[in-house]
Amino acid sequence: MKRTIYIVLGLICVGLGALGVILPGLPTTPFLLLASWLFYRSSERLQQWLLASWLGKYIRSYHRRGGMTATQKAGAVGTMAFFVLLSAFVFIPATSVARPIVLAAGAVGALTVIFAVPNAKNDD
Repeated sequence: MKRTIYIVLGLICVGLGALGVILPGLPTTPFLLLASWLFYRSSERLQQWLLASWLGKYIRSYHRRGGMTATQKAGAVGTMAFFVLLSAFVFIPATSVARPIVLAAGAVGALTVIFAVPNAKNDD
């Protein structure tokens, strides 16, 4: 039963991680790292599939470098900021309660990348 729960949660994390590639404010790497951990505990086949997939590059890079480089962090924060601001000021009406929520979520995401994600070394 525990194995099945880990597999289901891992697949959900893979889906959220994949969405995080294109949706602002939704992180990719943390969900993929969690999926990797869940698959490691439940299914070697799914673990290998994840690492071999196009999403696996995020996990491999994170493990190889021990975190994100300053350049990667700047790119992630810049991309998040662009899409959060676009969403908040172009697609969400000024009177909507969603605008401050989106802005707050974007700020939390950016601060998480800057301060909580470990700094890594550049590839040599």
